[in-house]
Amino acid sequence: MNTEHPVEHIEPIPAGEPLPARKVLRSWLLPLMQQDTARAMRLLVVDYIIFFALIFAAIAAPNGWLRLIASLLSGYWIGRLFIIGHDACHQSYTPHRKLNRILGRIAFLPSLSPYSLWEVGHNVIHHGFTNLKGMDFIWIPMTKAEYDGMSATRKAMERFYRSGFGPWMYYMVEIWWKKMYFPNKEHKPGNREAFFWDGVLVSVFAAIWLIAIALIAPAFDVSLLSAVVTGFVIPFIFWNGMIGWAVYVHHNHARIQFYDNKKEWAAANPFVTTTVHLTFNKPWGAMMHHIMEHTAHHLDMTIPLYKLKEAQDRLEELLPGRIVVQKFSVGWYFKNAKHCRLYDYEHKQWIDYDGSPSKAY
Repeated sequence: MNTEHPVEHIEPIPAGEPLPARKVLRSWLLPLMQQDTARAMRLLVVDYIIFFALIFAAIAAPNGWLRLIASLLSGYWIGRLFIIGHDACHQSYTPHRKLNRILGRIAFLPSLSPYSLWEVGHNVIHHGFTNLKGMDFIWIPMTKAEYDGMSATRKAMERFYRSGFGPWMYYMVEIWWKKMYFPNKEHKPGNREAFFWDGVLVSVFAAIWLIAIALIAPAFDVSLLSAVVTGFVIPFIFWNGMIGWAVYVHHNHARIQFYDNKKEWAAANPFVTTTVHLTFNKPWGAMMHHIMEHTAHHLDMTIPLYKLKEAQDRLEELLPGRIVVQKFSVGWYFKNAKHCRLYDYEHKQWIDYDGSPSKAY
């Protein structure tokens, strides 16, 4: 049961002073940790209704262009549902742990994401060791020596992943396929029974999804192959691109550092300094359930998505100049992709594939 906490007056911490402990930083955000079950349920139901409507349009719309637009939008709505599941997996969506586990699994179904495997990989590993090489595994940059030791094919894949065009393939291959969907012994974090059954759950959902496509398409005189492409394949690829891109821009930036030494990492206040707050013109922040207010989320995973904007604003007010805030533009994104390729962990700088320091942009 949540208790209301009044907002206390706190003086901003000047940039030259040491950061307070994480416990103190989290205490600043206590008034924003109250969860609202009714609001949470409403968000999930509305997003699911829109998702099903878009999938139906992607299969049955009267012309190809409308079907393609609906297909892309349905991929985007998979991302919105995933963000809800992500919140539930953090136990921040409602005040009820069992309900969060149920809602999280439901919200994860369209993205075919096994809940328990995501919980370990994201909550424990990524949040527990953000940007620490050897522990965190999402978008951790390689060293020059590691890159040089790769095969020509693997080098080409790495270049594509970090070209700005490859987040969809990076997430789909390196995260979803290798670590989430029935991972092999090398990539599986243990032998919990839930890992298997959550994989079965999303597989059953995928089968029902494809059967529905097979039943709907003939009724609207649409070829089965075309319907599967617009009603399943494109939405799934778009979703993978959306999550791959989001995690990339959250942590890869000219001002963000990575670490390969745990003591050095811990001393750097990683719960504040290893994330980017990417800003957009309205209404894009709300359209992504405010997941881009990412510093506040990494500082305290218990803040629900519907309170993240307020939490991020308060954090930036009290820590002026400490948080990396980046206005999004397509130009910036591709300049950043060109800058963030390999990493020199000793000198804390991004380097190019030939080992030379990346040029400022």
